[in-house]
Amino acid sequence: MPAIKLILASGSPRRAEILSAAGIPFEVLASDIDESRLPGESPTLMVERLARAKAHSVAQSTNSFGPRMILGADTIVVCDDEILGKPTNAADARRMLVKLNGRDHRVITGFAVLRTQDGEIRGGHETTRVWFSPLADSQIDSYIATGEPLDKAGAYAIQGIAGRYIPQIEGCYFNIVGLPLALVWQAMTELGWYEP
Repeated sequence: MPAIKLILASGSPRRAEILSAAGIPFEVLASDIDESRLPGESPTLMVERLARAKAHSVAQSTNSFGPRMILGADTIVVCDDEILGKPTNAADARRMLVKLNGRDHRVITGFAVLRTQDGEIRGGHETTRVWFSPLADSQIDSYIATGEPLDKAGAYAIQGIAGRYIPQIEGCYFNIVGLPLALVWQAMTELGWYEP
């Protein structure tokens, strides 16, 4: 029986690093969907919907290439019920970091694993609680000057420089980086994944 290939429906280098470090072979084919929040949509429903949409979008473009599993994911940072996406500029990054400063927030990642042979899908979401240390304005400005916050949800990367400002988390570390690895692995094995 031929091995099922995994396709990561994301251009995120951080998700790719998580899969590579876990020894899971994959190919990348980033999806291109509208990631806008629907009116009245909760953060958890939003990330689950977007993860499924990403998986379905990529599946449609690979349906003639044999058995595949498509992995879609979407990560957001939520503080006071506000979704903090990727900052639009340095000022927006500063606004987000000031909001997170000295307190806790949630990181929520929705994921979906789609088996292309029959359209069967497994997915859900993971929530991790993250605490930020109190930072001086000068520390926030110095962090923004590194450029790291500018393409990250919530304007920080726990696996980068910002890791020094995060004394505690509650939940899955990988979820903060962008992929709840254990839940994804469980979904893949339930759908019949095996080592190629």
